[in-house]
Amino acid sequence: MPTKQRMSSPHVPEPPPQTWSNCLVVGNQVFIAGMTARTGTTVAGGASMYQQAQAVFGKIRHMMEAAGGCMDDIVKVDIFVTDITRREEVWQARREFFSGDFPVSTLVEVRALATPDLLVEVEAVAILGAAPR
Repeated sequence: MPTKQRMSSPHVPEPPPQTWSNCLVVGNQVFIAGMTARTGTTVAGGASMYQQAQAVFGKIRHMMEAAGGCMDDIVKVDIFVTDITRREEVWQARREFFSGDFPVSTLVEVRALATPDLLVEVEAVAILGAAPR
């Protein structure tokens, strides 16, 4: 029976205790919580959805590396944006982090994220070793 292992990265701030896990590995599956551009007290990228998305995908890459995988092991992403008319900015950033067959994806506009300055949040599911070698 696979066990659940919590992963962390020095590049991704840990959430407060007893709230959630940023990344869990169960067997060869990786589950990454909704990542935002928050970096403690600031938001990377300011009001740019593109730059926030870059910061978010960068955090996801760090979590994948901590889990022993790579971005192309990701098979599914769910993307939440506060303004769907700016979705191309997110897609542009996404193209910088994936190659080959992109993960299946859902893009949803939401009224708000955790704080008003956040524009994009992404959660991911991966299968370690799924990327072509």
